Amino acid sequence: MSLCNVAVVAFDHISAFHLAVPCVVFGDRHPGAPAFDLRVCTFESGPISTTAGFEIVARHGLEGLTGADAIIVPSWRNPDERPPQHLLDALKLAHAQGVRIVGLCLGAYVLAEAGLLAGRTATTHWAYAADFARRYPDIATDPNVLYVEDGNILTSAGTAAGLDCCLHLLRQSHGSEVANSVARRLVTPPHRQGGQAQFIDQPLPVSARDTRISELLDWIRANLAMPHTLDSLAERSLMSRRTFTRNFRHITGTTFGNWLLNERLAYCRRLLETSARDIENIAALCGFGSPISLRHHFRRLHGVSPNQWRKTFRGQ
Repeated sequence: MSLCNVAVVAFDHISAFHLAVPCVVFGDRHPGAPAFDLRVCTFESGPISTTAGFEIVARHGLEGLTGADAIIVPSWRNPDERPPQHLLDALKLAHAQGVRIVGLCLGAYVLAEAGLLAGRTATTHWAYAADFARRYPDIATDPNVLYVEDGNILTSAGTAAGLDCCLHLLRQSHGSEVANSVARRLVTPPHRQGGQAQFIDQPLPVSARDTRISELLDWIRANLAMPHTLDSLAERSLMSRRTFTRNFRHITGTTFGNWLLNERLAYCRRLLETSARDIENIAALCGFGSPISLRHHFRRLHGVSPNQWRKTFRGQ
């Protein structure tokens, strides 16, 4: 996926944070990252007010969407307000032309009103997920994920998940090393899987037991080639299998099996993009046991083979 020109839709009474998320990823200049042509576009005249109490002036109207490789709707001011028809028409036209359309947080409502999400899977902020599902029954709403990619359309959960979604776009376009470099500059995790829970009841260690699991996660990441089982890791953490399983989900928001698979696939992607190692060697380093297992899980998650992924991202 080539991504050079990015358009962001702004509107009156926009959240300054939501507008800043795509702008800081694609608008700021980051060492080692390509320079994007970022355009902030609006369908309204005059200065645009923000929820933070200051105003901004967008240099482009909806004509700025023309030629964009991706159009990002960073939120929406009111789920009960139908977006203007000329904005919806512009999004539908861009989608028909193959442009990547992204709805962050409540921006999913705008994409839904444009009819772009019908028959697709989408997400939005968890607090609005029930309303979203009720209003758009033809959309498979998943309230438990950070972001969802369905074809050339992406939707994300609220606030910080928009940053995860934008970094995902950057990684798809220019590889994990560029996305990781930008994430380091922003002091944010370089890659959180879209399927991770939107919120975790206990995201930070608050006890010795939680600290042990957090330290264990770092150890596993450094030893992905080793076989790992619930029993062996529970024993290493000085817990029963049942206690370990409960606390692991409590801290990470997912099961151990899903977490381990995602970590192995993330390491696999990095090796494919940054090294010339063959698939057999990568499968061993990532702990898949065999190239067949690696190819199966990789294609199931990404829809392409490891070799196709390498050709796409190493070529860029």
